[in-house]
Amino acid sequence: MSDPFHAYPYRDDYPVLRAMPETGRDRSEVLAELHTIAAQEDQAWESGQCSGTIYLGNTEHYDFLSDVFGQFAHQNALQRDMCPSATRFEGEILAMALDLMHADAASATGTTPAGLVTSGGTDSILHAMLCYREDARARGVERPTIIKPETAHPAFTKAAHLFGMDLRVVPVDPTTTLVDPAAVAAEIDANTAVIIGSAGNYPYGTVDPIADLGALAAHAGVGLHVDGCLGGFILPFAEELGYAVPQFDFRVPGVTSISADTHKYGYGLKGTSTVLFRDKALRNRSYFFVPDWSGGKYFSPGMAGSRSVGLLASTWASMVTLGRTGYRERARGILEVAAGLADAVRSQPSLRLVGDSPFVVAFASDEIDIYHVNDAMRARGWRFNGLQYPNALHIAVTGPQLQDGVVQRFSSDLAASVEYAVEREGTPAQSAALYGGVPGGLTPAASMFITAVMTQMMDAQQTVPSGA
Repeated sequence: MSDPFHAYPYRDDYPVLRAMPETGRDRSEVLAELHTIAAQEDQAWESGQCSGTIYLGNTEHYDFLSDVFGQFAHQNALQRDMCPSATRFEGEILAMALDLMHADAASATGTTPAGLVTSGGTDSILHAMLCYREDARARGVERPTIIKPETAHPAFTKAAHLFGMDLRVVPVDPTTTLVDPAAVAAEIDANTAVIIGSAGNYPYGTVDPIADLGALAAHAGVGLHVDGCLGGFILPFAEELGYAVPQFDFRVPGVTSISADTHKYGYGLKGTSTVLFRDKALRNRSYFFVPDWSGGKYFSPGMAGSRSVGLLASTWASMVTLGRTGYRERARGILEVAAGLADAVRSQPSLRLVGDSPFVVAFASDEIDIYHVNDAMRARGWRFNGLQYPNALHIAVTGPQLQDGVVQRFSSDLAASVEYAVEREGTPAQSAALYGGVPGGLTPAASMFITAVMTQMMDAQQTVPSGA
């Protein structure tokens, strides 16, 4: 039976479980099996040819975090009486993140900055949008609206879907990749709960004009959420290093919340993020209470219930052991490598850079099929992220790219891949199926087809083995 979506990725090496084993397996045997799998999968990023995904790439750091995690993994953050350490870890993670985002500027205006530690970027965005929905409903708005640039993360679209909010999407300038504040202003009405800006956006890593959006939000009396999930823990250090980073944090009047991922350039384990608020009154809109339940008075600060204290402990440990100096030095290396990769793209006349980010290198072509370039680079071990409208590729530079020789290898492989694309002009690329299309949206038929394919892919990831 063919398996195009890899529903059973290790079926040739290990038996596929179709029910719980009657007798438990030997621990040493299980550990040996998992060690083999983990070592094999680490090869995908250890060469430094993978975009994003693994942000530090230092196995000693990960071993340290795993040790910290293991000491608290079994503890539940709901039971603060049994594990008060959760309060320490969570509070200090938020204090450090708020300090990085210049929450002192918010405090100076008489507000009380606050935040939540969540399970990831989407979770942070969902919590922020929930708060804005509740705040707007408290003002009498029955169906609050989110206004976002087209480049802002799909999690905002998910939030609108889940929380019964309306969504208005504003196009971005194709040259700068930034949203036009005037276009945002034209969408604001009495139902607007929040407008969105990115620092930086996922496709290109560019920072929207947050100062202009902040002035707009303050004048209109609506919220401004800055999605710094990608850039939140690298752009502040780029600024400290002297790079021209536009202000995007609480120094900007009108910014009311910020999301920033500790599991990306914060170098924590996967599964934590922060969402920060200018004022805890808005943060508290996410609080949930059921005071009259037979099981006792129930309350939670957000959508999650049980959470492992291990993730809080390991995130805290990552931040306090790296310190500002450690983050700054890693940012220095990443920014220098990104500049080298961008120079390699510029050296190819048929390619052009898209956007102007200090840590994401996005490129497209008006002459060749960029997905042919992707095919050839993939054959050489590179793993890029594919973009569309326009068709493009990007590499988010992270720790693994700081190895010697990565920039030179990228340059030579890119040159060979461009030649490969030129030779295949007029033929379809292998990696184009889910990306190309007509700018401005898909036809209904194309949308249905792509949705069906993506459904099959997700089904494969959730497959319950049964039968042969």
